[in-house]
Amino acid sequence: MNAEGPKAATLKQKATHELREFAVISLYLALFFCAVATYSLLLLNQFHVSYFIYGTALINALVIAKVILIGEYAHLGKKHESKPLFQSALHKAFLFSLLVFAFHIVEEAIKRRWHGENFATAYHGIRVNELLARSVVIFCTFLPLFAFRELRRVLGEDNFRSLFFRTGATTKTDAD
Repeated sequence: MNAEGPKAATLKQKATHELREFAVISLYLALFFCAVATYSLLLLNQFHVSYFIYGTALINALVIAKVILIGEYAHLGKKHESKPLFQSALHKAFLFSLLVFAFHIVEEAIKRRWHGENFATAYHGIRVNELLARSVVIFCTFLPLFAFRELRRVLGEDNFRSLFFRTGATTKTDAD
């Protein structure tokens, strides 16, 4: 064994990293879903603030963030990481949208089963057109999310962070 090599991450480091990833993804999704909820309230001329809709948006953000992390843990979309970033991000956004779509179908069937329907009736009663429309919104949400995640993967965590969060990071170039 090489004593100078990088040490394997401890369980605490892995948990901290996973929690940070979960928080960042949840925050991004929560902002987007709350914006969509506000838009739908305004579109439907419902001017009273419905905290239930915002609570549902926040819970959906948390659940979908966990679904994303599970998909990443299962290496969903890894084989397309050698392609250009746009293609890789597009492919991952599509695959993870399908994963969330499947999750929503199972979730709806379980909810209907919980309310006393049998599984055949539960699956038949699912409004697939509403789930497909929701999946299109999810896909559009995932495009920038996975584009930035792929950019971070290619640049590395430190370079990505300094590029986006350090003052003057873009003023120096290699040509100077």
